[in-house]
Amino acid sequence: MSELQKFRLINKIEGYSYIVLLFIAMPLKYIFGYPEATKVVGMIHGILFIVFVYQLIKATKIVPFSQKESVVFFVASLIPFGSFYSDRFCVAKMKKEEVIAK
Repeated sequence: MSELQKFRLINKIEGYSYIVLLFIAMPLKYIFGYPEATKVVGMIHGILFIVFVYQLIKATKIVPFSQKESVVFFVASLIPFGSFYSDRFCVAKMKKEEVIAK
């Protein structure tokens, strides 16, 4: 699995965990009075975010991403559904690399 594929995978997983945290766990806590939801999902998301940042740094060196792209990926990870924008960019980059390799 290439570094770009690894980055895409963790990017998707982290993006889904953020969506679950915001749209499932937070309402469970604040509307239904179930604070354990944010503790569990928040911890999982926090760990995945750390792994995402690590993989972003690693992919920036190997793929390589420009500094601007890396900053955009990081900022997009802080915005709900932003990681899915990043994934579309990665798919385009993978297709571009395939064309160059051929």
